Amino acid sequence: MDILCLGIFVADVLAKPIRKIPELGKLELFDEMALHTGGCANNTAIGLARLGISSGAMGKVGNDGFGDFVIRNLKENKVDAQGVKRAADANTSFTFVMIAPGGERSFLHYIGANATLRYEDIDFDLIKGCKILHIAGSFLMPGFDGEITAKVLRKAKKLGITTALDTAWDSKGNWLNLLEPCLSYVDIFLPSIDEAKMLANRTEPPEIADFFLNYGIRIVGLKMGVEGSYIRTKDEEIWMPAYKVQTVDTTGAGDAFVAGFLAGTIMGWDMEKTAKLANATGAACVTAIGTTAGIKSLEETMKIINRSQ
Repeated sequence: MDILCLGIFVADVLAKPIRKIPELGKLELFDEMALHTGGCANNTAIGLARLGISSGAMGKVGNDGFGDFVIRNLKENKVDAQGVKRAADANTSFTFVMIAPGGERSFLHYIGANATLRYEDIDFDLIKGCKILHIAGSFLMPGFDGEITAKVLRKAKKLGITTALDTAWDSKGNWLNLLEPCLSYVDIFLPSIDEAKMLANRTEPPEIADFFLNYGIRIVGLKMGVEGSYIRTKDEEIWMPAYKVQTVDTTGAGDAFVAGFLAGTIMGWDMEKTAKLANATGAACVTAIGTTAGIKSLEETMKIINRSQ
């Protein structure tokens, strides 16, 4: 496979529109509900497969119906799922996604099997067969975050594999203290702007990028939502505006951006073309309910880019 996505896998229940959070003892109604798979590794692996890239998944789910659903969905989307293991002592991670009338979302999350991922669960024989190892969902894997993630990244680098990493929001507030051991072993870092601000303790994208480049990271890509993205290397700086589409649900847009960016990278595209594909993949994602439902083929995704030129 070209790219292996190691990280979190989640069963998502999406509800819309959520106009009001009920008070204790009260009830509020919503109009639509759907069950989807989610989690950063799941979303990025499926996004890559939709774009025609050979992708695999690695992580843990529970030995339950939601776990069956996650693995079946990966296989149906042509993702190699042999790296996804079953946790004996936890259920599959679950998120209740509350979608506001404007498309923005809030989450209630049960960490479940993702908390049980350990170094011993990592199949380095699978990793040896990939070109890029992407760690997806740092801060949501308490048994794997920090030094353990760094150990895996370090071993991947020794194997000659390109490494990539993105983060989730750190509700515990550990931020750089937890992630710093990993950064010197990361080639491509793709956090959201809000996460990057917390990690770098800086506010402006150029300053944030400089902070991470000083760790030896080759490419920093900041996901900035409706403002697009900011891409930096030692020699290049790209401000890439977002593509205008009809927003239905922003869930998974950041993971779709990552899929587009890694796809462009593995295809050997230059930085500007790669950034365009990343933004376009993120834009496609928000046009449908669910983390991956809106992601299209490479040909269809390129139409989003071509329409704007």
